[in-house]
Amino acid sequence: MRKTKNMASRRRVQYNRSAPSRCFRIDPMLTEMPTERQRGSLQFIPSPRSVQSGQFPKQGERTPWQVNKKGYVWREGDSWYIRFRDARVVDGQVVRKQMARKLCRVLPEHSRLTRPPACVKQEAIAFMENINKSEVAPERMLTIGDFVAKVYKPHIETRHARSTVHHYTYYLEHILVPRCGAELLRDFHTPKAKRLVDSIARDYPEMKKSSLKRLRSLLSAIFKLAIQEGYKPAPNPMRELTLPRGARSQETYAYDLNSVFAMLRRLAEPDRTLVATAAFTGLRKGELKGLQWEDYDGATLTVNHSMWRGFMGEPKSDASRAAVPVIPMLRGILDEHRMRSGNPGGFVFRGPRLGHPINPDNIAHDRIRPVLNRCLVCGKAQGKPHVGHLYQRDPRLPSWHGWHAFRRGLATNLHAMGIDDMTIQKIMRHTDVAITQKCYIKTLPSAVGAAMAKFDDLVCSKSAEIVQ
Repeated sequence: MRKTKNMASRRRVQYNRSAPSRCFRIDPMLTEMPTERQRGSLQFIPSPRSVQSGQFPKQGERTPWQVNKKGYVWREGDSWYIRFRDARVVDGQVVRKQMARKLCRVLPEHSRLTRPPACVKQEAIAFMENINKSEVAPERMLTIGDFVAKVYKPHIETRHARSTVHHYTYYLEHILVPRCGAELLRDFHTPKAKRLVDSIARDYPEMKKSSLKRLRSLLSAIFKLAIQEGYKPAPNPMRELTLPRGARSQETYAYDLNSVFAMLRRLAEPDRTLVATAAFTGLRKGELKGLQWEDYDGATLTVNHSMWRGFMGEPKSDASRAAVPVIPMLRGILDEHRMRSGNPGGFVFRGPRLGHPINPDNIAHDRIRPVLNRCLVCGKAQGKPHVGHLYQRDPRLPSWHGWHAFRRGLATNLHAMGIDDMTIQKIMRHTDVAITQKCYIKTLPSAVGAAMAKFDDLVCSKSAEIVQ
């Protein structure tokens, strides 16, 4: 009787030789479904006739025997493992692969067991529930590395500046993808994200907290796009992540007016004009490189371009594309610079190569730093031979802290004059006033001393009232 039943069940299953291994086709004329043993983890491939008749789901729809996989639990050494089959994309084709994952360690009270106890079975059930209830289509079962290469990178290349794409690519290729690129996008959750960020903090103990925040934001953007495109179910695993303690970030610097005028007195042209434009307009380094005479009308400088490593692009944001007022002192400096250059068109700050702008970083390294880093004894630049004495920097000269310090200095000096933060935001062309307040406005030491002096006057007046 058992032999007859098995022969009948085999007749109901018509194998398709052209289909992938362990795939079978159901005869549409049958009225009985295959048994659980026949189905197992095999993939259902409906025939066109069965789809037209409406007897079976259409291709791409989920069927009962495509889900509810149970898996197999076994013990190996001091750990329990589970084996199951799941869909993967290999060379552009959806295949079902046998996978294995570690469930948990063997408890001391279960050290003599060879079969999983009830608690391990519950772990296996909970693990397989996440696999079975997934709403991600099989063709979208990508790893994080494949999703970044095929979906995320093309996405950001059309929406961000080249400099932003360059920095994102560095973080992805050198830090994130080598650590989590093999993880399945669908199965990446908050505990894995926590372990990932903790391992990065251990491997790079000098990494600042701000860098860890950028990594978290980058991962959050990747999973946000994956959720939007249907590669991963919600929620975003980075939403509840708490960052570890990173190295303390160094305080950024802002030039005061005394430092700016000390530089202007010592620098030669056209370096003097470049520094004055950066200090009195707050333009970014890339905006200085992309500045053209067509953007200058005598009263304002309109930011229309930004350059990064020889590539001309648009400004950082829509708010950055705006006109910056030119004060009379800077107007005179720019007009003189234009007359010395022969009243040309094109770039305001032209380099030695015809038709190309200067590189502010090269100017700072080759000409500005040697002027500012002078010896107190002989007046020679650092790196030159100092006969009879050691090099000692002249403390009366201002130190060089980069081009962006001019931008912070403009915001700080305006704030010290009593200009409200919203007006400073418009001058700096920020999208949010919080950025201006947090990153650009610095408290000057003189302001701190003046505030404490006012506080001392208040304390003295109150104490006199109490004595009376």
